[in-house]
Amino acid sequence: MVVIQDRVRFVETDLMGVVHHSNYFRWFEMGRVEYLRQAGVFLTDLLEEGIIFPIRDVSCQYRSPSRFDDLIRIETTMDELSPVKMVFGYRIVKVDDDVLLASGKTMNLFTNSTGKIIRLPGKYYERLQAFTDGSQS
Repeated sequence: MVVIQDRVRFVETDLMGVVHHSNYFRWFEMGRVEYLRQAGVFLTDLLEEGIIFPIRDVSCQYRSPSRFDDLIRIETTMDELSPVKMVFGYRIVKVDDDVLLASGKTMNLFTNSTGKIIRLPGKYYERLQAFTDGSQS
């Protein structure tokens, strides 16, 4: 599991004073990018090689509202990994009282710049697999 902390910004809230639902997807992305970074897979390297990984499916279950200035914890796990896809799991938790704010999943496919599904090159897949195996124990 990869964990990062962030604080809810005022701009992320709506007229009701709670975090707008769309921000949870941004937080999922933050967790996903950090997961890859800690595994030694950098987006800039992938993009230079013409490898992108668009989201095919995304889901989010909202559990409890979050508000401006809440300290949140973004927990990211790799739930499934193959040479053609990654499935990440997420939990967004309010740090002060450990309340689950939201949970979700994304499925990303590896594609080339034209959108054709490809196999992730071994040098990246092996890093992700090793990190995932080590971080899940």
